[in-house]
Amino acid sequence: MDANITTAFVQQYAANVELLLAQKVSLLRGLVMNGAHRGKKASIVEQFGKATAEQYTTRNSDTPNLNLTQDKRWVIPSDYHWGTLIDDQDRLRMIIEPTSPVAMAAASGMARKMDDIIISAFHGSAYVGENGTTAEAWDTAYDVAVTVGGTASQLNSAKLKNAIRLLITANEGELMEPVYGVISSYEHDSMLKEIEAIGSDYGGSAAVLTDGRIKRFMGVDFTISERLNVTGGNREVPVFVKSGMYLGIWDGMFNDITKRSDKSYAMQVYTRMTMGATRTQLGKIVKVICDDGIA
Repeated sequence: MDANITTAFVQQYAANVELLLAQKVSLLRGLVMNGAHRGKKASIVEQFGKATAEQYTTRNSDTPNLNLTQDKRWVIPSDYHWGTLIDDQDRLRMIIEPTSPVAMAAASGMARKMDDIIISAFHGSAYVGENGTTAEAWDTAYDVAVTVGGTASQLNSAKLKNAIRLLITANEGELMEPVYGVISSYEHDSMLKEIEAIGSDYGGSAAVLTDGRIKRFMGVDFTISERLNVTGGNREVPVFVKSGMYLGIWDGMFNDITKRSDKSYAMQVYTRMTMGATRTQLGKIVKVICDDGIA
């Protein structure tokens, strides 16, 4: 434990425990598909290409034998861990038992890492093929450009319309799943300023607000995260359907609090997790590029 532990030594102060401001749970895990795995990597889905019927023109003709493409999508895990030592003498000088809040902080950090992995996988390379060795790069055809009418802009209704159009087009009109969007506080603020978002003249397209926060607009359910990628000063906002993203978990989260006799009987708090995420296929995720005025 670092020297700052001395700030918690007994003085005439309250004994309340509070974690510093930070995201405590995974915000995105429930928005994507999940699965449990073992091994060095996992094939999550067998994918078959589009089938198109041909016209039957001749009676008793040969049965057609039409090609149907087939592929596999893979998720490749990485290992993540965190640990710290709490000196036994320091514990004796504290009003509260520190191991529990430290363990809570460790679990919160792992939840944030989970979201980082999902966010990176939205628009990163995915792996396909028989053995998962072929990289599929992000296709910029599914980008909504930062400029609207020649001017760079934040998230607005025009960009959302383009994102939904791309999803509908890619899915050939069959958008049968809920659509999710992950936005930062900057996009949330820009959407609140939209006349369509706050006006009452747009019927069912008006935003659903809860406690002043936009939860749904134009058929998109929003989650606010401050962990989105920023490239070239522009924030990358994913708009997607649940089946477009997959999170693989290997053995779940391991947590351990152990007294270390080799470290003067300090308490060791340790957490570990193995996980990976992948985009399942192009056309189920769109990248909306937003100019948030980031330097």
